[in-house]
This record gives sequence, C-alpha cells and structure tokens, in this order.
Amino acid sequence: MKGNHQQTAVDTDTTPQPKKRKNISTDQWTAIAFLVPSLVMIGVFVYGFISWTGYVSLSNWNTLAPDFSFAGLSNYIRLFGDFRFQSDLRNTLFFTVFFIVGVIILGLGIAILLDQKLRGEAFFRNVFLFPMALSFVVTGVIWQWLLNPSTGFNDFLAFFNIRPLWYTDTNILAGFQWGEIEFGIPVAIFAVVIAAVWQMTGFSLAMYLAGLRGIPDELREAARVDGASESQIYRKIVIPMLKPITFSVIIIMAHISLKIFDLVYAMTGPGANFVTDVPGLYMFETTFRGNFYAQGAAIAMIMLLFVAIFIVPYLWNSRRREN
Repeated sequence: MKGNHQQTAVDTDTTPQPKKRKNISTDQWTAIAFLVPSLVMIGVFVYGFISWTGYVSLSNWNTLAPDFSFAGLSNYIRLFGDFRFQSDLRNTLFFTVFFIVGVIILGLGIAILLDQKLRGEAFFRNVFLFPMALSFVVTGVIWQWLLNPSTGFNDFLAFFNIRPLWYTDTNILAGFQWGEIEFGIPVAIFAVVIAAVWQMTGFSLAMYLAGLRGIPDELREAARVDGASESQIYRKIVIPMLKPITFSVIIIMAHISLKIFDLVYAMTGPGANFVTDVPGLYMFETTFRGNFYAQGAAIAMIMLLFVAIFIVPYLWNSRRREN
C-alpha cells in the first residue's frame, strides 16, 4: 500500500523540466557563413548606396566640390518644373504603354501560332528568342541604322515615295500645352518602341508558350464537345487562364521600360527637342557630364520610386499567395 502511494506521487509530479538547448549543427553554421558575405554586400552596395543617393539628393552638391548642406526638396521641385524632365516623363509614359502592349500582343500571338504544333516550331522559336541574346546597346546600333532616314528601311520605302523621319521626327500627336511642354504622343518614340519590342518579345513568347503547354488538353476537348469554336476556346478559356503570366510580363516589362537607358543612348540620344529622351539618360548627363550630383541623385530616386510602384505590389501579392 505504501509503495502504491509513492508511485502515485511520482506520477502526479508536475514540476517543469528544464528545456534542452538545441545546438546549431555544423551544416547550419556553414550555411550562415556562406550567407553573411552576400548579406553584407547587399546591405552596403544596394541599400547603403540607395540611402547615400537619397541623402545626396537632399543636398546642395551641384558642383565638383562636395557640398552636403541640406537643400530640402529644392532639387525635386526644380526637376518637376524643368522642360527636359517633363519631356522625359511624357516620353516614358508613352514608351511604357506602347512597349508593354506590343510585347504582350506579339508574344501571345506568336505563342498561339507555335502552339499549333507547326512544322519547324523549334527553328521559329529560336529565331524569336535570338534577340534576347543581344544587349540593348547592340540592338540600339542595329535599329539606328535600319531606321535612319537616309538609309535602311527608307531605301526600300523610297520606291513608294515614302520617307518617314523615324527617330528624328519632332512632331507630337494629339498634343496640347501641359506645363512647359506639349503633352502628346512623340512620333519619334515609336522608333525606340519598335527596337525594344523586337528584342523583348521573345521573353513574353517563352512565358506564354510555357503557359499554353501547361493547359490540359482535356479542357479544350470538353469545350469542343460543347460546341465552342477555336476562337471561343482561346477567348473564354485559354487567355483568361494566362492572366497570371500576363501580369508577370507587365511587371517585368514596366521595370525595364522605366529604367531604360542603354537602348536610347545607343540609338537616338535625347533627340531633337528631347522627343526621345528618358530619365536614365538625363540622370547620366546631369551627373557625369554636368557634375550636378544632387540633381542627378534626385532623378535616380524618382526613377526608383516609379519602379517601386510596380515592383512592390507584385512582390507583396506573390508573398501573400505563398502564405
């Protein structure tokens, strides 16, 4: 009886036991050791430099001699009242719109054609993907010659008595006075759009083609059994299912267009009356040729803000889907 009483006392003992400390394994320390240099480099050369650029944009450093005295938002206010920067915002707006629309329409259209199991599909797929292997500088030089008013395509169009000015055209379509500039569609920007779409259509083609190949054939067969035509199948089933891909293409192409520099620099430069100028080119010339470091930093921060407007919601939405 006494033994049973002692056994019960032992069983009902609720004294908290000390938790065992988990030691970090050698593999975990190795992983941390590999990650730390990358994290430090990112912290210094990405976020550190962004912070430094923001700090310089609020200073009076607009000469060769550093001047870090606080200037507030004066550099930003001066920019938004500047004729060239207003032209850059106009050009970027229309370039982004036409560039994204062109890449989506051509990429989706070609992907649908290649999805028909045509003979020589691999050859045509490589042809459309090839421009992505080139840099924007090479693309700019090629299209500068092709769209030169005195050579290139105009040698052929001359037989029809047509000679477009391409990127040298200073006309503004549907223009009206807005601030310091004539707000409308710069005709010259279409030349840059053509070159950019030619290079980046392969990217959207690859994404759309992968999406089309991922749609089960059973869905299409079921729609055909119900009497749907091929056009109805694509309009009401296939294309709606490609919306996530379209959203990704829009985000990536918007990111490229908002910070475009090398293509414009190699192909047209600012253009007459700044009809093909973009913020990236203005920032380069302001900072490294004009030595207006604070104003150049302000342009860079505005470009970063424009890119963040597209990228941050996309990353946030992707994170919510994963959770």
